[in-house]
Amino acid sequence: MKIILTHEVAGLGSAGDVVDVKDGYARNYLVPRGFAIRWTKGGEQDVAQIRRARKIHEISTIEQANEIKAKLESVKVRLAVRSGDAGRLFGSVTPADIASAIKTAGGPVVDKRRVELGSPIKTLGSHEISVRLHADVAAKLGVEVVAA
Repeated sequence: MKIILTHEVAGLGSAGDVVDVKDGYARNYLVPRGFAIRWTKGGEQDVAQIRRARKIHEISTIEQANEIKAKLESVKVRLAVRSGDAGRLFGSVTPADIASAIKTAGGPVVDKRRVELGSPIKTLGSHEISVRLHADVAAKLGVEVVAA
């Protein structure tokens, strides 16, 4: 089935790409979650609009990505969350929480979809995360999770 991606999907493509996937993957996962729409002849206009919007928000060059990487890695991110007595969190830290903490700490604005967590953060302490800025550039960032 041909689909048009509306968001970046790891291992598949980025917003505005027209890709061919298995029917079940498109019907059961991509379309219901809003990651893609079905391809139609009229959908070509949608593709052009999605690509224009992506171009505005995209980091276009590796040099620009390296500049943002340097800014990100110089920022100390501290996130205060509710936790229990043993140091376990009530819930977990999400990529949206980290993106807002980076902005609060004075760092550049980062899209939450670019924040990559290896595993969910559910304990207090220091954690290493990465932010995918460009296809070839990823910033490693230390996040300190403290009790609120």
